[in-house]
Amino acid sequence: MRVSSFIARFSAVVITIVIAVSAANATPPRPDLEVRDELYERLDTLSETILLVMKHYVEEVGTDDLVHGAIEGIMSRLDPHSGLMTPHVFEQEQVEMKGEFEGVGIEVTMRDGKLVVVTPIEDSPAEKAGVHAGDEIVFIGDTHAKDIDFPNLMEKLRGPRGTKVTIKVRRIDEEELIPITITRDVIKITSVKKKRIGKVGVIRITKFQRNTHTDVAKAISELGEDGDLLGLVLDLRNNPGGLLGQAVKVSDLFLEKGTIVSTRGRDIEQEVVHRARDDGNEPTIPMVVLINQGSASASEIVAGALQDHKRALVIGERSFGKGSVQTLFSLSDGSALRITSALYYTPSDRSIQARGIEPDIEVKSVRPAKMDKPKAHSSKIREEDISGHFKVPELIAGDIGKKDAKPELPTTDPQLSRAVQLLSNWELLRDIDRNISVDNEVEKK
Repeated sequence: MRVSSFIARFSAVVITIVIAVSAANATPPRPDLEVRDELYERLDTLSETILLVMKHYVEEVGTDDLVHGAIEGIMSRLDPHSGLMTPHVFEQEQVEMKGEFEGVGIEVTMRDGKLVVVTPIEDSPAEKAGVHAGDEIVFIGDTHAKDIDFPNLMEKLRGPRGTKVTIKVRRIDEEELIPITITRDVIKITSVKKKRIGKVGVIRITKFQRNTHTDVAKAISELGEDGDLLGLVLDLRNNPGGLLGQAVKVSDLFLEKGTIVSTRGRDIEQEVVHRARDDGNEPTIPMVVLINQGSASASEIVAGALQDHKRALVIGERSFGKGSVQTLFSLSDGSALRITSALYYTPSDRSIQARGIEPDIEVKSVRPAKMDKPKAHSSKIREEDISGHFKVPELIAGDIGKKDAKPELPTTDPQLSRAVQLLSNWELLRDIDRNISVDNEVEKK
C-alpha cells in the first residue's frame, strides 16, 4: 500500500469516528473551526507515528493492525463498555443476537484489566464444565489473559464445535488457579423458557434477543390456558441483557400505561422516553421478578419498570448495575464501534448505573460447596467493581388451610421457592388484609 493512500485511509477512519459517527444519530452541532483545526493537527502526529512504525519497527506490521490498534487506543480511554469490534467479532455479534453461535458460552467483562465472568450462559458448555459467575479467567490455553486485548480474548474463547479450550480461573474461595477444560459447541440460546409449579407460572428469560417479547407473550398465553393461574414469576437471574427494544416490549406486556424507561445522552437524539401502551390484554395476576448479581442491563430495565410501577415484587439479590446504553456504528472496513451513548433511568427517575436494582425482598442464593455444581456464585462482580464505570424461609408456618395441595417447591433454589410460596398464598394474604381492614372499620363504629 502506498504511504499517501495509507495516510488518507487512516485519516478518513479517524475523522469518521470523531465526527461522522455522531452525525449518524441525527444532526448534532459540528465542531467549531478551532476544534477541527486542532483535530487535524493531532491527525498529523498520529500519521507520523504510524509511518515511523511502518518504516522502523523490527517486524513488518499490517496496516489493519495499525489502524485497529490506533482505534483501540482511542476507545480504551472511554468506559469499559465502549470498544472496537473487528469485522469477524462484529459478524459474530450479529449472529449471537439471532440466538445461535459456536463457542464456550460465557458473558465476560473487563475489570481493572482482568477478564471476569459475568455469567455463564444457561446450559452452555462453560456452565456444564463448572465455570462460575465471578471467576477471573487468568489463562486461556498457555496464554495469560493480560497479554491479549479484549477482542482477541473473545476470539480465543470462540471456536468450532468439538474443539477444546482449557482456561485457568481464579476463584475467590480458592487459593490456587482452577483449570477447566471446555468442549466448544453450538450455543443455542433459548431466550424464553416456561414451566408451572402448582398454579404458579414461571417464565425465564435468558437473554433479550430478537423476538423475545413474542415468545414471552406466547408463554403467558400457554401457561394461562387452564384459567387457574394464581401468579407469575418472571425469572431474570443471570440474564446479561441484550436488546433495549426487546426489554421495552417485554415490560409493555405487563404495563397498561406510564414510562418504562428513559434514556439520556449528550446527543439530543438519545433523549428518548419509552412508554407503555394499553393493549387490553395485559395479565392482571400477581407477579414476582427474580434478579441476582448476574442480572444486567436490559433485565434491569424490566425489573426496574415493574418495580417502580408496583406491578411486581422483586425478590433475590442486588443486580449487576449496568445502567448505560451502547450503540453500534459500522465502519467502512466491516468493523464496528460500540459506543456508550446514553444512560437509562427507571420510571421513578432512578439511574441504576453501578448501583443496581435493590430487591424488595432479599433472598440469597445457595452456594454449592463443590465446583461440579455449575450455578454457584462464588463472588459478587457488579458494574461498580469495574474500573472506569459511569434452608428455605417460610412465609407462613404450617399448612394455612389451602384446599389445593401445596406445590412441590425447588429445594435447591430458595429464591424461586420464596416467589412460588408468596404467589401461591397471595389470595389468602389479600383476604387476611381485607378482613383486617373490615375489622378496623367495625371497631371505629
